Amino acid sequence: MHKLVILIEPLDEWQSFEAAWPEFLHQVEAMPGLRREATSRVESFLYGANPCIQMHELFFDTLEEAQRAMASPEGRAAGRLLQQVTRGRMSLFFTDYKEDNLENIRKFR
Repeated sequence: MHKLVILIEPLDEWQSFEAAWPEFLHQVEAMPGLRREATSRVESFLYGANPCIQMHELFFDTLEEAQRAMASPEGRAAGRLLQQVTRGRMSLFFTDYKEDNLENIRKFR
């Protein structure tokens, strides 16, 4: 599984961002190949050069599907809106995502 991760930095116009967020989600959720998504609000930033206030994760089966989704009309529209409402104060990156539960991990101790 692969993820497109969006880290949003602190914004001067948070209310404008929140007003546009539902439209962004509507566009993202129409992207082909999207399996699921998750949004996390940062409650406390502990360390790092680029603080973020929100993280949004888009899950795809493969990196190629994630790239196609970004290049789709829906992906391009979502990207334009995100650029507009954040004024570029964000980071985007792909990850190769793996997950395991503790019960399975403990089998190998």
